[in-house]
Amino acid sequence: MTARRIVRVIDGVATQDGAGVKLRRSLGQGGFARLDPFLMLDEFSSDDAADYIAGFPEHPHRGFETVTYMLDGHMLHQDHMGNRGDLRPGDVQWMTAGRGIIHSEMPQQDHGRMRGFQLWINLPAAEKMKPAAYRDIPSAQIPQWTTAEGASVRLIAGEMQVGGDSHQGAMYGLSTEPLYADITLPADTALTVPVPATHNAFLYVFEGDLAVDQTGVPRHAAALLAEGDQVTLHAGSAGARLLLLAGKPINEPVVQYGPFVMNSREEIEQALRDYRDGTLAQDVATAG
Repeated sequence: MTARRIVRVIDGVATQDGAGVKLRRSLGQGGFARLDPFLMLDEFSSDDAADYIAGFPEHPHRGFETVTYMLDGHMLHQDHMGNRGDLRPGDVQWMTAGRGIIHSEMPQQDHGRMRGFQLWINLPAAEKMKPAAYRDIPSAQIPQWTTAEGASVRLIAGEMQVGGDSHQGAMYGLSTEPLYADITLPADTALTVPVPATHNAFLYVFEGDLAVDQTGVPRHAAALLAEGDQVTLHAGSAGARLLLLAGKPINEPVVQYGPFVMNSREEIEQALRDYRDGTLAQDVATAG
């Protein structure tokens, strides 16, 4: 077994998106801040409605997947396919833009805490123009268990073997084979988690204190991991909560223009023409 260590840290930077939602962006600050197949990770967290109330009005996507994970608050998704998704604490929205989707994500509260994440996962060239798809995953459908070490694990996507037991996440069977886990560690405990050696992987700590191989992991930053087939997480005296994300690299060119992610400039120009002409999201799509 080969332990993964931290090889690079991408600090989350304060920015705004949508109609002015304040958030932290780690992956996705630019082409230099990606980890194939992951394109972007945003964390939004505020008790001030002025930071999130404007939401994300109607906008397009093409060529990748978005995964929204709500920790606190209430957000409503609507798209051109007629899907409506009420995201409440613990819920996940998995949207495959494929050849095109037009959607909105709007807060359904005017006070209180809104907290969660949005992750962008690239699609291989062979799948970028497939019909769009959408799935709501209620919190109750996300596998969750407690390990012998006392750690709590929620497995949104992928497979994980911990303590001799095998677990399958709510999403699986995707070409990038994503692993997406929300892990909470009690104070002063350690947990070793297998990670496929074929995958790129990173951690995102958003509560408490964590170390990997005696190296502290900054909060609100993407800590990229070296090659290996497992990672050992050490929580500090305050415990820790983190996202563990891993995916099979695509190894193809990435050309991005805002909400469009393709393999060439010509494909981006075609996406812009299709959006302008109203044909970006014409295909019949599937909902889960």
